[in-house]
Amino acid sequence: MLKILAPRDRQSQFCDGVSRRNFLKIGGLGAAGLSLPHLLALEAQAGIRNSHKSVILIYLVGGPPHQDMFDLKPDAPRDIAGPHRPIGTNVAGIEICELFPRMAKMMDKFALIRSLVGAQNDHDAFQCYTGHSRTEIAPPGGWAPFGSLVGKVQGAANSATPPFVSMCYECTHGPYNEPGPGMAQVGHSSFRPVGPGRGDMKLQGITYDRLADRSRLLASVDQFRRDVDTSGQMQGLDAFTQQAMGVLTSSKLAEALDLSKEDPRVVARYGTGDEVKRIDENGAPRVPQSFLAARRLVEAGARVVTVNYSKWDWHGGANNDIFSREREDFPIFDQAITALVEDLHQRGLDKDVTVLVWGEFGRTPRISAQVGRDHWPNVSMALMAGGGMRCGQVIGSTDRLGGEANSRPVTFQEVFATLYHNLGIDVNTTTVTDAKGRPHYLVKDGAQPIRELV
Repeated sequence: MLKILAPRDRQSQFCDGVSRRNFLKIGGLGAAGLSLPHLLALEAQAGIRNSHKSVILIYLVGGPPHQDMFDLKPDAPRDIAGPHRPIGTNVAGIEICELFPRMAKMMDKFALIRSLVGAQNDHDAFQCYTGHSRTEIAPPGGWAPFGSLVGKVQGAANSATPPFVSMCYECTHGPYNEPGPGMAQVGHSSFRPVGPGRGDMKLQGITYDRLADRSRLLASVDQFRRDVDTSGQMQGLDAFTQQAMGVLTSSKLAEALDLSKEDPRVVARYGTGDEVKRIDENGAPRVPQSFLAARRLVEAGARVVTVNYSKWDWHGGANNDIFSREREDFPIFDQAITALVEDLHQRGLDKDVTVLVWGEFGRTPRISAQVGRDHWPNVSMALMAGGGMRCGQVIGSTDRLGGEANSRPVTFQEVFATLYHNLGIDVNTTTVTDAKGRPHYLVKDGAQPIRELV
């Protein structure tokens, strides 16, 4: 029998206080004789899917050009309008770029924010992950990213999967990278399977509070699995006992990241990319498969999955080659993001999983012969889907040149308040403590969820 012993200082947390019960056992938890397989079977009979709310946050590295994507100005002068034309969508009155034909056919499943304000004027991912600018006075320990705060507040939805998983690739431009846990502290850092964390995946789901002696634990589990497999006992276990075995001896995280286990037709729908080759040396690789991995991760129990995608800092020079880049990148992104949202709907996850796509700022209305569309913090955009939100709408507008918010300005804090709301977290009452034990609300300035969406 496999036993995973709990630390002595955790023994008092068991209701009967008996040390001999201070371990997890395959086949029985010692709770009135009710076994884990029995519990799983009862859940299945009751139709319980162990669903949970989650967020997939996609960061477009470098600042996407809102005027060329979702807020086109075809009646503006040519040096502002650009070469792309708007097309209608399946929602009357909403037009987007002609290079997003898939999205146009399912616009009812998206919500566009065209009036996002308060962006920083730096190539820095910090605000997209935390909602705060680096120039703000931070609490002791520093501002924490959204995923770390969610993990601290809600904990893990599934013991085999960390609550916060980052699919973000390392960028050579340091500020593009996801920040550390800040005041949430190191125990609530993201788990990063695409970086140094890959070696830890095989331990997820069998650790008890991230047991210190991981090598000894792994050796014990490996021996246990070899003994069971050799004896043929695994074949004799029913489905629920095997599931119980999996909770303790396999990695749901590793399974989620193994796209070979996915239907090849689904993989093909997302498109493919190269995680080694970079479009720009200091950005992230263009890997549509990360969107699929994110969907599999939230199904495996992750509450927040972050993805950084490609490089969107396009400067044109004399030939304005930003538009050739757009013609290359937009269709690939169109395929990947629509595959993700369509997948969530087909799998019945559209009420539980919120998708957010954005970048650190917008782009200048005027197209310069020297630099194309330059950085523009005055207004930018965000794309949202799922989460049970009222989609099929546009929130806010910009002026005739796409340079300033004309109606309904939306702040980064309001967007994060919406994400917390969709996770079931009340931003008006929930606080987290900083490194000195002082409480802080999750959003500042009394920001509330976007009323048009929730």
